[in-house]
Amino acid sequence: MKIIVQNKKARHDFFIEETYEAGIKLLGSEIKSIRLGKVQINDAFVTIKDGEAFVHNMHIAKYDFSSIFNHEETRPRKLLLHKKEIIKLFSKIKEQGYTIIPLKLYLKEGLCKLEIGLAKGKKDYDKRETLKERDQQMRMKKILKNR
Repeated sequence: MKIIVQNKKARHDFFIEETYEAGIKLLGSEIKSIRLGKVQINDAFVTIKDGEAFVHNMHIAKYDFSSIFNHEETRPRKLLLHKKEIIKLFSKIKEQGYTIIPLKLYLKEGLCKLEIGLAKGKKDYDKRETLKERDQQMRMKKILKNR
């Protein structure tokens, strides 16, 4: 498994309840750009419409060596999930405060996969609390290492 890009800010801004692995329906020039690492998922989000999941605002740069039939950079892309997973996600996002965000994009056995997470937004005091806990853990590691 080769990780192409991760959304590092996602775990800082959201509580991740569940994660799912989804395939993506891509064009040829898109997968070539992804293999070169020219993709961003920081502002991306997932919506469910008519029983299908789509990822929006995922920026895949144009492939330099393709012809005039190049792809649009931020078009909505269809996610390939099982029907039961889509129904479960749709029922969860009906609840207040839940959203679906992409966590990482990677290649697995030659196929492009997107790990998505069911997330609930953090408040500012939650973010400060997690930073405080992380700082305490780092201090404990230093103290134990020096002994």
